[in-house]
Amino acid sequence: MLISPAYAQAASGGESQLLGLMPIVLMFVVLYFLMIRPQMKRAKEHKQMVEALQKGDEVIAAGGMVGRINKVAETYVTLEIARAGEEGIEVNVQRSAVQALLPKGTIKSI
Repeated sequence: MLISPAYAQAASGGESQLLGLMPIVLMFVVLYFLMIRPQMKRAKEHKQMVEALQKGDEVIAAGGMVGRINKVAETYVTLEIARAGEEGIEVNVQRSAVQALLPKGTIKSI
């Protein structure tokens, strides 16, 4: 006998350790494809939408406020949320607070 029984058991135990890690690795792969990747895609789409905002766009801001963009600055947009005679009621909102871009004419139909 050249190989003692202890060494023989240690050699076969390496495969079982690797198989024991497989469920954990599979859980991380599933987590990535079901949660992390879609969230990154939504964040990228939101960033592109916020960068493309321009005067005249109708948007929904955080909190559900609906308005038309009158001014666009680097970090803020000015939303006209109501008309009172010739002047509109305007509020300043951070660009990142704009949640969705609405089709033209949506505000009039509300």
